[in-house]
Amino acid sequence: MRFKREGPVAVVDLHGVYEREARMLLEGWLNQAPEEVQELRVIHGYQRGTVLRDMVREEFAHPRVAVVLPSLNPGETRLLLRNPGKEKRTGPQTHGKKRGR
Repeated sequence: MRFKREGPVAVVDLHGVYEREARMLLEGWLNQAPEEVQELRVIHGYQRGTVLRDMVREEFAHPRVAVVLPSLNPGETRLLLRNPGKEKRTGPQTHGKKRGR
């Protein structure tokens, strides 16, 4: 199984997957990821090239991904996720100033 969830941490194994398919798998899963998941550990390997590692660490972007961290395991990257229900609201900021005066 490619994706496995262990509480607030999910794991995906991308061994044997081409870059384009890996990107689509990650995007699709993150689009549907439960709010409770706070981290996605991406296992991409390292002995057969760096294409997947480089894509995950340097090129991949998604609104749920807050931080990309290398792991102590060179074949793994950690994606720390934002909680979609607690995203910052955008709009005018008053920074403590009173309006109308």
